[in-house]
Amino acid sequence: MAKKKQRDTRYSSYLHPRWWPTWLLIFLIWAVAQLPLRFQWWLGERIGDLTWRFIKGRRHITEVNLRLCFPELSEKEKQALVKQSFRANGIGVMELGVAWFRNPESFLPITKVHGLHHLDNALAKGKGVLLLGGHYSTLDLGGSLVTEFIQADVMQRDHNNPLINAVMTRARERRYGQALDARDLRGLLRQLKKNRIVWYATDQDYGRKDIVFAPFFGVPAGSITATSRIAKSSGCAIVPFSHFRRTDSLGYDIYFQPPLQNFPSGDDLADATLVNQTIENEIRKQPDQYLWMHRRFKTRPSKQDPSLYRKGDH
Repeated sequence: MAKKKQRDTRYSSYLHPRWWPTWLLIFLIWAVAQLPLRFQWWLGERIGDLTWRFIKGRRHITEVNLRLCFPELSEKEKQALVKQSFRANGIGVMELGVAWFRNPESFLPITKVHGLHHLDNALAKGKGVLLLGGHYSTLDLGGSLVTEFIQADVMQRDHNNPLINAVMTRARERRYGQALDARDLRGLLRQLKKNRIVWYATDQDYGRKDIVFAPFFGVPAGSITATSRIAKSSGCAIVPFSHFRRTDSLGYDIYFQPPLQNFPSGDDLADATLVNQTIENEIRKQPDQYLWMHRRFKTRPSKQDPSLYRKGDH
């Protein structure tokens, strides 16, 4: 088995000239993050327009996902949603720098939290809380903003570029208590035992291991069963959590929903179905602000089932 790479978040480890292009990229991200937010939104939309036009593989993946998940839409409506999704995720790219390099306190006047009492009530039980998040286009900034209201840890998939990962991890650890590796379930359980809040997302295709095929927008999707095991081992509450960019003004809304009831049920398929339905309900609030570029239905129920995506699309 391949040895797991250890994180190295010391900037002094990345002084060699081979890291200079990455440092230049990081500087550009920092510089753009200092611009007015409204201009960043505009610039993000233009980036979205360009990627929609030229990154045809991701555009096809998005088209397939939206065709499967929103069959009730006309072709014209689906294509409009595809383009809106690219724009929303383009803004999300701009917001990375805001989340990494700016103090979220300055955005409190344009941020509103809904349902925080659901989280407070769940935490009062003393077993920890798993925040059931999703891959919305406001992923990093939404997470940064919410730490102005709560104390939490986060599970993250490390970036393939070690220097980018160092910047991302250091930024998140300034806002969160710990940035746990996505595979570190022991670390997650330790934090829950301390009655901590941990952000956790289950809404991507992680392959065929430890999954069931539960409906997601009515389509069988490979869905991990780890959420049930974590809840069973720790007794923690599962609180749905989402965050969206406003469409009528400059600002953000953060939502906490009531904890999942009768979870875990002892039936992995029923649990995964509930989790998927919960995330689906949040996505429907702002469907364009979801990461539809991901091959959510890559793993099929049977290995003999044909792929829903074109070969080579990434």
